[in-house]
Amino acid sequence: MDIANHTVLSYTIFHLLGIPGLEDQHMWISIPFFLSYVTVLLGNSLLIFIILTRPSLHGPMYLFLCMLAGADIVLSTSIVPQALAIFWFHAGEIALDRCITQLFFSHSTYLSESGILLVMAFDRYIAICYPLRYTTILTNSLIGKIGVTIFLRSYGTIFPIIFLLKRLTFCKNNIIPHTFCEHIGLAKYACNNIRVTSWYGLFVLLSTVALDVVLIFVSYVLILRAIFSMPSQDARHKALNTCGSHVCIIILFYGPGIFTTLTQRFGRHIPPHIHILLANVCILAPPMLNPIIYGIKTKQIQEQVVHILFTKHK
Repeated sequence: MDIANHTVLSYTIFHLLGIPGLEDQHMWISIPFFLSYVTVLLGNSLLIFIILTRPSLHGPMYLFLCMLAGADIVLSTSIVPQALAIFWFHAGEIALDRCITQLFFSHSTYLSESGILLVMAFDRYIAICYPLRYTTILTNSLIGKIGVTIFLRSYGTIFPIIFLLKRLTFCKNNIIPHTFCEHIGLAKYACNNIRVTSWYGLFVLLSTVALDVVLIFVSYVLILRAIFSMPSQDARHKALNTCGSHVCIIILFYGPGIFTTLTQRFGRHIPPHIHILLANVCILAPPMLNPIIYGIKTKQIQEQVVHILFTKHK
């Protein structure tokens, strides 16, 4: 009878510690965080502005790049301001609903970026393998539908996690040794059985990011086969050059994530603060470097940036 009437305390307020073990270095750590975030906002906003205001850049590749830049801003904004609040003001207290909201937007936006990288690979495949039909296949209507599909897939697959987390009773702990909330990191503090939550998280990962990686790999196998069957060396070089920026961003996006996953699974001797720093690098590095990579490797964007920043208007 006593057991039946016993109520278990469920935490509704959590405390993010930032980077445990490096609390005395938080102020110094905040500097690269802040500079990276400013670079993300300025670089991606400039990229979006250039693409939307220049009719010559309204092609499929640039519209997909515009989507990627928008996702980069959302992803960084869902994570970095909270981290800076912890570093600067020790403001690590976060309500459960806000914690779930943060992980919803960070996880779903991450999936959106993965989907955008996949369609950018498809864009390169069409451009190289079917150049004469490029504009007739990738119409503005199709691009719009692709964008909506990416949005629905990303937010639709993450949405059930809200309900899976809300049904849990968090009684183990309310101290989160991290700079932001994430799915399993929060779920592990529940007293309930989290098997369903864990398996659904794995399903989401396999059906989105893992599938995207496989399809991107297949796309580039077909692209490379088409490139090396070209008779002209100049044509091969030009085709490879058009894929260069996208390949760099793919490596930058998936590389740190794969490395972090491996270190979490096999690097148990690695200090916790290293894991947390790596997780933040995964969030910050791609959004910060994407506009720089495309600015350097894409001549059309480079010219527009130079025109806007350095040309004096009379």
